[in-house]
Order: sequence, then C-alpha cells, then structure tokens
Amino acid sequence: MKQTSTHLGTAALTLGALGVVFGDIGTSPLYTVQECFVAGGASVTNHDDVLGVVSLIFWSLMLVVTFKYVLVLMRADNHGEGGIMALLAQVPAAARRVSAGRIAFVSLLVIAGASLLFGDGIITPAISVLSAVEGLGLVDPRLKQAVVPLTLAILVVLFAVQSRGTGALGKLFGPVMLVWFLSIGALGLVSFWKTPDVLQALWPHHGLLYFWRHGLHSFPLLGSVVLAVTGGEALYADMGHFGRGPIRMSWTAVVLPSLAFCYLGQGALLWRDPQAISAPFFSLITSPGARLALVGLAALATVIASQGLISAVFSLTQQAVQLGYFPRVAVRHTSKDMEGQVYVPWVNWTLAAACIALVLMFRESARLAAAFGLAVSGTMAITSVVFFHVTRDRWGWPAWKSWGLLLLFLSFDIPFFLGTCVKFFEGGYIPFAAGLGMFFVMTTWCVGRSLVSAALQSERRPLAWLNDLLASGSVARNPGLTLYLSSSADDLPPVLCQQVSRFPSLSREILLLTIKVESAPYVAAEQRLEICELALHDTRAYRLVGHYGFMEQPDVPALLAEAVPKLQLDTPLERALYVLGRESLAVSNRNQMSAPREAFYALLADASQDVSRSYGIPPEQVIELGTRLDL
Repeated sequence: MKQTSTHLGTAALTLGALGVVFGDIGTSPLYTVQECFVAGGASVTNHDDVLGVVSLIFWSLMLVVTFKYVLVLMRADNHGEGGIMALLAQVPAAARRVSAGRIAFVSLLVIAGASLLFGDGIITPAISVLSAVEGLGLVDPRLKQAVVPLTLAILVVLFAVQSRGTGALGKLFGPVMLVWFLSIGALGLVSFWKTPDVLQALWPHHGLLYFWRHGLHSFPLLGSVVLAVTGGEALYADMGHFGRGPIRMSWTAVVLPSLAFCYLGQGALLWRDPQAISAPFFSLITSPGARLALVGLAALATVIASQGLISAVFSLTQQAVQLGYFPRVAVRHTSKDMEGQVYVPWVNWTLAAACIALVLMFRESARLAAAFGLAVSGTMAITSVVFFHVTRDRWGWPAWKSWGLLLLFLSFDIPFFLGTCVKFFEGGYIPFAAGLGMFFVMTTWCVGRSLVSAALQSERRPLAWLNDLLASGSVARNPGLTLYLSSSADDLPPVLCQQVSRFPSLSREILLLTIKVESAPYVAAEQRLEICELALHDTRAYRLVGHYGFMEQPDVPALLAEAVPKLQLDTPLERALYVLGRESLAVSNRNQMSAPREAFYALLADASQDVSRSYGIPPEQVIELGTRLDL
C-alpha cells in the first residue's frame, strides 16, 4: 500500500510539472518554425533548408534542455530549489560578497541574469497569448479584427486573478497541458507520417550543413531557433516545486517526444506545401471546427505558460528581496500549504502594463517574436558561468572538468546570444532595455545598502560600552520591554546606541533581534531561533537570532511568540515597544556614489516597504529614530 501511495504521489507531481514547468517551452511550436523561415532567412522552398531548420530545433532541444538543464544543471539544486538565485547562494560567500559599495563579479552576473529574466517576463505572456489567438484568422478571416482586443482581454483577466493565487487553478494546469502535448504530438505524427523524408532531420549533420551553405547569414536563424528552448531556464527555476525526478520524467516521457513530433510534423507540412508558412502550426489541421477547438486549447495552454512565468518572476522577486538584491516590496502568500506561492502586486501590475503595451505596439506575434530570445539566451550564458563557479569553488571539480563543461555550454549559448543580437533593432532592444533598467535598480540598491551599512558601522558599540554607561548611572531607567532590530548578532545595534547617546534612557527589559537570511531556501523549525542571555547591568536582556531561508518570509510576531516562553520577562509582548532606525540621505558629490545615483537610491529607499510591515511588526508599537547620511 505504501509503494502504491508513493507511485500515486510521483504521478501527481509529474502531472503537475506538466502544467507549471513546461508551459513556456510547450507553447513554442506556435511561433518558432514560422519565425525561423520568415525572419530567420531560411528558404521554405528548399528541402535542404527545411531539414536544416528542423534539425537545429531538434538538437537544440537535446543539447540545451535535455543535456544542459535536465541532466546537468538540475544536479545543482540548493536543498531542492533551482534557479539563478538559488545557484548564486551555492557560490562561497567570499565570491559573492557585496560590501562597501563593491559587488563581486559573480553577484553582478547573477543580477544581470535576473534582470534579463524580468525582461523576458514582459514578452512571454504577450507573444504566447497573441500567437494562440491569431489562429482565429485561419478559422475565419473576418475574425482577424478581434485578435488584438481578445488578446488584451485575456491578459487583463490573467493579471487580475493573480492575487487569488494559483492553488485551485493549478489543479487544472496539468491535465490541460497533458491534453495539449498529446494533441500537438499527434498532429505532428500524422503530418510527418505522410512525408517520412523529414525524419532525415534527426541526423545533426543537416544543421551543420545549413551553416556550411549560408555562412555568417546563419546567425539570424539562430536567433529564431532559440525560441524553441526559451523554457529551459524556467524548467530549472521551478525544480523546487516538484523535484528533480518528476520533472525529468515529464520531459522524457511526454514533453520531448511531443515537441519533437510537432516540429517534425511542421517541417513535413512545409515540405509538401510551402504556402503553409503563414501559419505552419494551425495548418497541421484542416477542419474549421477542429481548428477552432485547437485555437481554444492553444489559448488555454498559453495562459498556463504565461502563468508559469509570472509566478516565476514573483518567486524571483521574493528571493532577490530576501537576499538583499532588491528593495523591499509587498509580498503576499497565497497558499497556507505551499510556501513558494506568492503574489507581488507591484511586479504584477508592472508586467501587466508592459504586456498590454507590447501587444498594442506590435499587434502581430511574428513582429513580437523579433523582440523575444535576447533575454533568455543571455541568461542561459550567465547561468553556465555561475554553474562553473559552483563546480570549481563549491564542489571542488578539477579544472579540466569544470572548464570543459563550461566551454561546451558556451559553445551553443554564445552563438544563440549572438543570433538574437542581430534582432536588436527589430525589437530585441525591448527586453534589453527592461533588463538594463532592472539591472540599474538592483545594483544601485546593493551598492546603496552596503554603503549605508558601512556608514552605520561607526555607530556600533560593544556590549561593554553600554555596561559601563549603565553602571555609571548616567542612563535613566524605564519600566517595560523594548525590542531593537539589528543586522549584526555580534554587537549593539546603531539605533540603540543612538538612543542612549541622544536620550540617555533605557528600558529594564530589552531584546536585540537579528534576522538572518541563509543561503538555503528553507530553515528547519528546530533551527529557526537562537536565544542568548546578555549580561547587562540591572537589565534583563536577550539576543535573539531568527534564521530564515531565502524562500521564506520572516514573521517577527510568530518568532517572538516562540521565544517568550523561554525568556524571563515581566512585560507582555502586546505592551512591548519596537525601536527601529530610519536613514535619510543628504545627496552630494562628495562620497562614493554620484549625486544622481544617490538620489535614485534615496527614491528606492523611500518607496521600499518599511521593515515593520515587511516583518509583520504591529505599527502601533513602533518608534523610529532617524539618521542623516551622505553616501
């Protein structure tokens, strides 16, 4: 019975992985083949080019997704979690340190990769939904006028329901995507059964011959072929939700065969009928009624694909906030059972506005496809470099093994990136500009926070300093309990030192609380809290250290509720006072940040969610002490 339950659990996870993990890569057949011939420069009337294009797509799926991500990178999990931020957390702290206005090279790479993923996040929902709805034009040409309005309506509804979470809807994702994959696989199988000559594309030399015939003119095609593997990064990032085994099983048993059949089928269709290039995917089926049903199924699949990427951006934002790479924003947990299901309102509506603007700007998926791929290919190359640092610095691989694998990965990552760069002025500048803006925000935040921390370091004092003041009688004593937040668990927090220096008074009971975000995604309950009693003159004092993973949201009231029974306090938590520090900036050109960048950091700090809300501290019990700094 236990073995049967285990099998059922694995089957459920495998089905769930189909709905969440593979939505992006699973909807790529809607536009990839068409883009390869229309914008990539391949000739649809040349059978050798047809074989070359299909061969390049197939072997990209095998090398990039199957080998790189499924077989190799998924071994680099961080306690079950994947993704570029989880990969960074495995790099030794010395190699990713951010201090005194300097960001380590590996951290800069990851910030760049994460920024490009944000750029990808504004394009995937737009191109996916638009390409699916465009199938209506094949059912009835009069319906072409409804494509853009219907796409906008679907996107508005999609982003509007994000606040409700994906728990209930997620149960439908797996079955819908299973039907989708079986359908596109069957359509492709029927097509290439009619033209079995296209099976020659399974031999990799046809892709190599394409480069031999076309030379440097092949690079635009690579920028289109990469569209077939755009979901590889999401596959790795979503590993924590389902585990390595179910994702690998879903890919090898369902997704890869279905995609291969579908791409082979589209190649076979073009072999027979070059005119089908206007819509090679929907042309796989000729019946108007069946084609309409396929459009409906494609719309559902693209919504699911968009949902997967939106959720991934939410998760990435939460991780970046917790690791100190992004300003604090409101993060809502939408599920009591799954820690990773979050909703970030600011990110949601920013993505919504960007997606709607892109649809109105480009109006056709073929034009929008030119903007797609640059962000993904850039992130793929960055992930390879960061993985190299993990293998060398964390796993201790020999140089020949780490360098060999890195060079193999870059041998297809870099050509893909260069191929997408060719499309820069055709729309590739959009994700690049979005990524550049996000990169500037994240680096400014990191540098600013490190400089603020360095500036406040001079305000810190050892415990002996406070002991001497209390023993001298120069500090007035007040009844009650006061809690101070501290970024360091070794000395006194600056806000406490400032209070005692400016207003010489201190409560009889104090708690010094430090929240530590670990490099692991989750922290076990028994390791959550550390308590240390401090020897302070005529004062009942404790230092508390709360440990949280980068996938968890700190909850100070819950942490204190766990700690209080272990402490000897006379004042209940409901009457405790929380004293927090708040820094304001005097912008000038005299220090390490330029005036414009310091002013921008000040705007980010003002817009950032305050600590009390982020940690769930009751606002009516909070007092803030301000400090003016010049970075």
